[in-house]
Formats: sequence, structure tokens, C-alpha cells
Amino acid sequence: MTIDEVIRRIGEIGIVPVVRAASVAEARRAVEAICAGGIPIVEITMTVPDAITVIREVAHQYGRDVLVGAGTVITVGQAELCISAGAQFLVSPGLSVPVLSAARAYGKLAIPGALTPTELMNAQQNGARLIKIFPCGNVGGPKYLKSLKAPFPDADLIPTGGVNVSNAAEFIAAGAFALGVGAELVDATALREGNLAKIEQSARELVGAVWSARDAVLERTGSVR
Repeated sequence: MTIDEVIRRIGEIGIVPVVRAASVAEARRAVEAICAGGIPIVEITMTVPDAITVIREVAHQYGRDVLVGAGTVITVGQAELCISAGAQFLVSPGLSVPVLSAARAYGKLAIPGALTPTELMNAQQNGARLIKIFPCGNVGGPKYLKSLKAPFPDADLIPTGGVNVSNAAEFIAAGAFALGVGAELVDATALREGNLAKIEQSARELVGAVWSARDAVLERTGSVR
């Protein structure tokens, strides 16, 4: 997929599930539950043991139907390994210009992290088209995102950290391009116990919350989907 296609797909889905797991087996189960719950996108973080194997296996098994990305990518070496394994996009907790450049060289999307206006400006000036706002929940959540959108109305932001089904509508109303959701979706205890039904149900509830919130925004602004 091209960078434009990946950006469009992330925007359509509206949710980027962040998969952190204690083992390859747990990561596979998390992906299975997320997809069954109606979210055809996953971000496998580099903190997962043998993450490259997980990315490669998920890309091979679900590649045609699921958008597979890599998270916590902080070096060029990691970026290249993730891309070679099949990752269609890379996500970082902060801004790494070398990672952005490496992804661009391979024709892949890199989503850097930022928190302050200065960091957001630096990310934009270095070519970032989507920017992860992390850890958004720790600094005001939807209210903080809304404050950022005021001076940066055209920035496509993905709040991550503290995002859940209860506040999803507030984040969408505040102008989020998509939502990055981790532990609030992929419950560690449920994953460890193999309770995939709980994760699948959480995914379904989150999808419903995002689409309802988007409909409310469209209705309020008079736009048409």
C-alpha cells in the first residue's frame, strides 16, 4: 500500500490498537481477538518478545485484510527490520528524524510521537503527516487535544495513552484523526488467561463508540458521511 492509502485506511477505521504482550503466543491471541471484534488494524510494539516474528506472521496471515504496523520503533535498524517483516506503518513514542527518513526511503508511513506544541511543529517540519499525541491522557486528555487543535487545525493527530470506550466520543469531538488504544482494549489479564471474548467485546464496543461519535460530529457540523 502507498502512504496515502495507509493514511486513508487509518482514518477510515479510526482506531489503532496497540498490542503489547508478554509472548509471541499472547500477541497472536490479541490480534485474533481485535480482528474478530471488527478492527482490521494492529500495531505490534517492539516491546513484544520477538516482535519481528509476530509482525511477519500477522502480515502473512492477515495481510490482505488487516493493516499491520509496528510500534515503539525508535531506531533506523528497527524500522528496516519491521518494514522487511511486512509492517505497513511505523509508530514511535517520540520524534526520530532518522526513522522518518528511513520510512520515507522505503515508501512507508512513519507516525512520530509528540506532546507539546514545539514537538508537534518539529514533527510537521520534518514531514510527518500523522502525529501521535502521547501520553495524552496524562496531560488533560480530550481537553488537551482540543487545545492543540486550536493552533494546528489541519494537523491529523492520534491521541494515545488513557484512551478508552468511555472517553472515545470526547476525543473524536476534540478533533482526533484516529485513536491509539492500548491496555484499555487489550486487557493484560484477559490476554494472559486466554479470555479472548472479553477483548473481542471491548473492540466491538470501541468501534461502536467511535462511529457514534463521528455521526454526532457530522450531524452537528451538517456534513455528510
